[in-house]
Amino acid sequence: MTTIDEAALERMLNLLPLRYKGPGGVAGVVKDGQVIARRAWGFADMYRRLPMTAETRLPICSISKQFTCALLLDQFDDPSSLDARVGDFLPLYRDLLPTVEQLCHNQSGLRDYWAMTVLQGAQPEAEFARERALPFIARSKTGQFPAGAIYSYNNANYRILAEIIERETGRALSDLLKERIFAPAGMKTATLCPDTRFPLDDVIGYEGNDDVGFLPAQNGVYWFGDAGIAASLDDMLAWEIHIDATRDDPNGLYNRISAPVTYRDGSPASYGFGLRRDNLDGVKITGHGGGLRGFSSFRLHAAKERLSVVVMFNHDTSTFGGAVALLDAALGRVSEVDAARPENWDGLWLDEEQGLVVRTVQDVSGIKLHYAPSAARLTVSADGIARGHALTVKKDGDSLVMQRESENLEVIARPLAAIEWADGAEIAGCYWSDELEAHLEIEARDGAVYAMFHGMLGTGPMERMYALAEDIWIITTRRSMDAAPPGDWTVQVERSSTGSISGLTIGCWLARKISYRRDSQRMAGFRDSLSAVA
Repeated sequence: MTTIDEAALERMLNLLPLRYKGPGGVAGVVKDGQVIARRAWGFADMYRRLPMTAETRLPICSISKQFTCALLLDQFDDPSSLDARVGDFLPLYRDLLPTVEQLCHNQSGLRDYWAMTVLQGAQPEAEFARERALPFIARSKTGQFPAGAIYSYNNANYRILAEIIERETGRALSDLLKERIFAPAGMKTATLCPDTRFPLDDVIGYEGNDDVGFLPAQNGVYWFGDAGIAASLDDMLAWEIHIDATRDDPNGLYNRISAPVTYRDGSPASYGFGLRRDNLDGVKITGHGGGLRGFSSFRLHAAKERLSVVVMFNHDTSTFGGAVALLDAALGRVSEVDAARPENWDGLWLDEEQGLVVRTVQDVSGIKLHYAPSAARLTVSADGIARGHALTVKKDGDSLVMQRESENLEVIARPLAAIEWADGAEIAGCYWSDELEAHLEIEARDGAVYAMFHGMLGTGPMERMYALAEDIWIITTRRSMDAAPPGDWTVQVERSSTGSISGLTIGCWLARKISYRRDSQRMAGFRDSLSAVA
């Protein structure tokens, strides 16, 4: 039986509000089916001095995905019987359609629709109603990789799954979740609360940090099976207790959604049915986190140790780090990293297969890797290999080789010669994407370059654009409708046989390789339409 270091756990619980500074939060630990720690600190609303409590319902964000998948398996013994329904949501799709299980495992190949809202001209604080989601997803024509080949996070997968559940059962998702998942687990107040404009229990989510301060976040998104559930700490601890109580039942829903899954080629996958499968320094866990604007959450379960941890904040910070810190403290573990001081790790590369820039920046403690939406911290070992969670990076001559274990992805990136500045006059103009049926306008103003997207959601804000290397630019998106914005969009310039710019390929980790072609004629009509509106 695994023993708990109660003193270390108590100390770490005391440190959480200091390590993860913000308005408020909750944390709890379950061992052997019993709550051994339960904390709530700070305020659900700082302006009205409304305390945060263990009964305060918070958006659990993308933790919702596992409940959607559990409900799917509860209602349908064989998910593959629903595969034909996927095409109903992707009428224009030209690639091989994903299966229902590939949607569950984030192996669909679809581009993430929250990243794509940027390219369709969304204002970050605009309202996105439920009825907008399906027409938006239905515009998809191609995938960013073959279904089942690799992993890529995508909220649209779970939006489609939830809609399939409702259509096939003829019942509301909220009622099914309450009856089939929440009630059996003892989650007394958990509920589907998809409209983020109206959070429950008067809780406020906050943006900012302790350096610049905290302001109430503005949300306008209608979530669903992807991130629509709200629950209290007590609800989430009840879920962990239920997991322990059903641990020996092979037909128990948590055992079913945490069972091993594979990619199309048969290799094991580290994500399935809305759950991550991780190995944290020898402790195997299943879990998931998430964030909406102003909220963040993470839960994990170590089955062998019969230990679960839940952390939720009403501000956006690393709940994953907080949950792992509590896990380590409970197990009496002190991490020791054999790290070397990085040398010659500042660099710029291009992952041509995914169409993404890779940037590495070294400091005294390690390397910051820019590739996915959030930068990853890596430490360099004595063998010269940089390592992070489920991630290794090494140099092979001039190339950079990155193994992304959790995505079944190996990246071999070629070096780029960085430039300090480029005149944006040549790239300025209007571009059109057949894939998106949407515009991109690039404007150069006295040495500065900006991009503006226009599509089915309107005209977005001007985004900053910078040259990195010859014919390689980035567009930086630090705010979007979703809490985790796309980050840097890699822009690759395409040239005709005469050397003139004919188009662009744009992509980020969540939405890769989207083609645009230069279209001066369409630009004239687009500008006329904007003038008419003005």
